[in-house]
Amino acid sequence: LCFCIGGKMFCAAPLNKALTVSFKVKDEEFDELTNRVGIVPAPYAARYKWIMVTDFHSLSKNDLEKYIRQSYQLVESKLPKNVLKQLE
Repeated sequence: LCFCIGGKMFCAAPLNKALTVSFKVKDEEFDELTNRVGIVPAPYAARYKWIMVTDFHSLSKNDLEKYIRQSYQLVESKLPKNVLKQLE
């Protein structure tokens, strides 16, 4: 299950495996978050500062929502101006 803006993914969760969720975080948050139990660098996307939450006890509901919203904003900020204009 992929969530996208302007054709770019900002959050993903598999439907055929154990529940996990992956999303982009700020560069300065990546190391801190991946040092927590239950959060790992996202396979194939860690170099872009994506994390995978494998244990939902590692983040509060509010923090999870905050990070997913932030991921949306991080991806949106990198979209070309013409794509942003089409989204308005």
